[in-house]
Order: sequence, then structure tokens, then C-alpha cells
Amino acid sequence: MTGFPILSVMLAVPAVAAVLCLFASAQNARWIALVATLVDFALGIWLWGNFQTGPDAPQWQFVESVLVFGKPGGVTLSWAFGIDGFALMLIMLSVFLMPICIGASWKAVQTRVPEYMAAFLATELLMIGTFAAQDLFLFYIFFEGGLIPMFLIIGIWGGANRIYASYKFFLYTLLGSLVMLIAMLYMALTAGTSNIPALMAYDFPAHVQTWLWLAFFCSFAVKMPMWPFHTWLPDAHVQAPTAGSVVLAGVLLKLGSYGFLRFSLPMFPEASAQFIWLVFGLSAIAVIYTSLVALVQSDMKKVIAYSSVAHMAIVTFGLFAFNQQGIEGAMIVMLSHGLVSAALFLCVGVIYDRLHTREIDRYGGLAINMPRYAVLFLFFTMASIGLPGTSGFVGEFLSLAGTYKVSTLYALLGTTGIILGAAYMLYLYRRVAFGDLTKDDVKAMPDLETREIWLLAPIAAVTLWMGVYPESFLKPMRADVVRLVERVNRAAPAGDSLPTPGKPAASEGASATASAHGEAR
Repeated sequence: MTGFPILSVMLAVPAVAAVLCLFASAQNARWIALVATLVDFALGIWLWGNFQTGPDAPQWQFVESVLVFGKPGGVTLSWAFGIDGFALMLIMLSVFLMPICIGASWKAVQTRVPEYMAAFLATELLMIGTFAAQDLFLFYIFFEGGLIPMFLIIGIWGGANRIYASYKFFLYTLLGSLVMLIAMLYMALTAGTSNIPALMAYDFPAHVQTWLWLAFFCSFAVKMPMWPFHTWLPDAHVQAPTAGSVVLAGVLLKLGSYGFLRFSLPMFPEASAQFIWLVFGLSAIAVIYTSLVALVQSDMKKVIAYSSVAHMAIVTFGLFAFNQQGIEGAMIVMLSHGLVSAALFLCVGVIYDRLHTREIDRYGGLAINMPRYAVLFLFFTMASIGLPGTSGFVGEFLSLAGTYKVSTLYALLGTTGIILGAAYMLYLYRRVAFGDLTKDDVKAMPDLETREIWLLAPIAAVTLWMGVYPESFLKPMRADVVRLVERVNRAAPAGDSLPTPGKPAASEGASATASAHGEAR
């Protein structure tokens, strides 16, 4: 271990605060949770500011490792942490959203507040640990541990049908991961190490990769969730409290796509190419089918929940495109969706706190008596459908451009889903914000208060920042994207796109460019 163990400190802060919350009064627990999450956010900013980029920068930074038990060459468990650009961005997303979750729960949650705040702090600890873990089994502990606080948050502070939703969420996600654990044990015994960076460079035989890939797919496909493993998500979102939906859509759905990025692609490149038809097929169905389902929903949370399934399908399109545009686009979509879907759930929570219903038909004309709310809700609606200048456009454009290099058909299907996405989001906005303001209880709803503006404005600012200047988010990840593309390039599928008349094919152009660079050197 070298230097200041900042990653361990970022884990210790919410852990200590969670224990303190359990012995504090309701109001003190709120303040402890808020201060702890803000401290972690400040540490995250320091982490980003000191993260090295460029060709000479090391891939893994802020590394720390202590052997807990076992002997090298067998199954071991190490307290091993370190981050690359992918992990950095997802940790920043986590620590950015957590203070907002605490703020959103300030007035909405009045029962068992200390336990509620402790559960959210435990969620933050487990999310950061998942993204930073460099030991295979430590990753599994954090990855699966995140189920427990979210299970409690939905089951205790959720809606009327919370018990069913919480058990469905828990069982779906847990059962998928048991097969992955068996695969991890095999990998550690075969490779003689449980170190994730070492496993990313280890070449498993192609026939073994097939089974290992399927084992990991069982877990990651449920976590994302991919169609048809998505059915737990609408129930979980509808029953979860507002802050629970924020952290579930904002960060926890990214665990599956991070797993594909960290494990499936670099560790099993041949198997990833072998099953590209499966991933693309399920993603195409998800983009179109869930968009059509979202069009007919009467509950606002369900519309946003189904939109999450469609957006995560764009992520899997980009990840399995095996090229730089696709992977960079997938990461930006992950970050963008984490921000925008979190903000949309907050917008639903704002009016739910006033009228205590999520039925779309109960509203209408909110732009008249809630103009500030209508403006912010419109901004996040536009970001969700990929308006140029917002984060959604950058990620979707890059992801589908990468997909187009591999398959024109699937790029077309993905684009069709985006058009349908615009349909259901604009339809939702029209029914909520426009129309005649005829209902007396809706007329009485006050506009956004200062606390609510403070929750939504930072997300709007970052969404705009990412859309206008995405390079600041892409730069820390670019070297890692290049390394991943080099790793999977040997298994990359041939694209079906035809070259422009008079221009060389993409592969020929790339070879020519590479030769030119080689001669220049």
C-alpha cells in the first residue's frame, strides 16, 4: 500500500456515520447522514482532481492491498482497492447523488429515520466498494451486499405493496449471482489469483470462456436489467420511496453494465463475441418493447422505470460493439441515465409529496401554477430523449455510432427505440404539465420550494455540462477504453457496414492510419 488510503477512507466515512445514525435522534440522524455524504463527495472531487490522465499515466491508481486470508496461488481474499477511469466516473456518480438522496428524504420520511439514514449510508459504502474492489471475492461481497440495504429501504419505507416488491427484487438479483460465485471460484483456482487486474489479462480457453461468460451473464443481465429479466424493476421503483428510486436507477442499475465492462469483455473476449447475437437481440427487443409498454402506463414511476430498461439496452449495444465509440458512448449513457433518471424520479417525488398520487390523469396544467417545476421537468424530459446539448445526446450518438460499425440493422432498431422514447416522454410531459388546470387540489399545489430547487439544480447543471463539454468526462476514461479495445480486438466481429463509394472500408482505413502512425514513429 502506498500513499494515503483514500478509498478506504471513503468507505469508512459512511460506515462510521451509519453506526452513529443508529444511536441518534431523527433530526440528528439526518444531519449526520448529510454531512457524511458531503464529506464523501468532497473526497470524490479530490480523487478526480488527482487522477492522472494521459499516455504515461498508470492504469490503476490509488491502489491499496492487504491480504486478509489464504495463500497466493489459491483462493484468497484481499482488502484490495484501486480505480481506473471507469471506476472513477461511477464513484463520482455515486457520491454526487447520495447527498441529494438525503435531501430528498428530509421531510418525506418521518418514521424510523435513524435506520433509514443508516441504510442509505450502507448503500453508499457498498456502491463505492463495488466500483473500487480489485479482489474478485471482495467485489462479490460488495456487489451482493448492496441488495440488503435496498431490500430494507423498499420493504420498510415503500408503498402499499412493498413486501412483494422487495422480495421480488431480492430473489431475482440474488439467484442470478449464485452461478457467478461458482464461476469466480473456478477462475481463482485456474488462474491462481483472485486479483481482478491479473484476471483481466489472463487468457482462459475459448470453450471455458463460454460457460464463464454465461455464469456472469446470469447476474449482470438481472442487475441491469436486460429484457426479459427486467420484471422486478417496475415493481421495485413503484414501491420504493423517492430517494430509493433515485439511488436504484441512478447507481444500482449500473452495477450490471459495470460488470460487463470489467469482467465479461476483458476476461472473456471470445465468448463475448460468440454471444453478441444474444446481447444485441435482447437489447433490440428491450429498446422497442419497453418503450411501447411505457406509452400505455398510467403511473409516472412506471413510465420512467420502463425507460430505464430501454436506456440500459443502449448501453449494452455500445459495450458489445467492440470499438471505441461504442464503449465511450455506453459509459456516457450510464452516467447520463444516472443523472437524468434520478432527476425524473425526484420530479415525480415533488408532486407526489403534494398530492400523494402518481396517477398521470390526476394532474394536468401544472405549468400554470408550478412554472419553475415545469421548466426543470421539461429540461430533464428533453435530456432523457437525447436533445442535443444535453448529456443524453452525446452518449446515445456515440453508442449507436459504434453499433452501426458492427450492424446496421441493430443500429436502426436502437434508433427506432429512441424515437419511441421521445414519444412516451413527451406524452407524459404533455399530460402532466399542459392542458387545463381544472382540478381544485392540483390548483392548490405550490411551486418548488428552496430545498427542492437545491436538489434538482445541481443535476441540471451537470447534465448540461456533460452535454456541452463531454470531453471532461471522457478524458479520464479514454486510455482505459483504448486498452479494452486492444484487449477485445482479436475477437471483434466484422461489421456489415458498406464503405462510402470511393473510400476505403473502415478496417482498411484503420490499418492505413495505423501504418502511417508507425512510419511516423
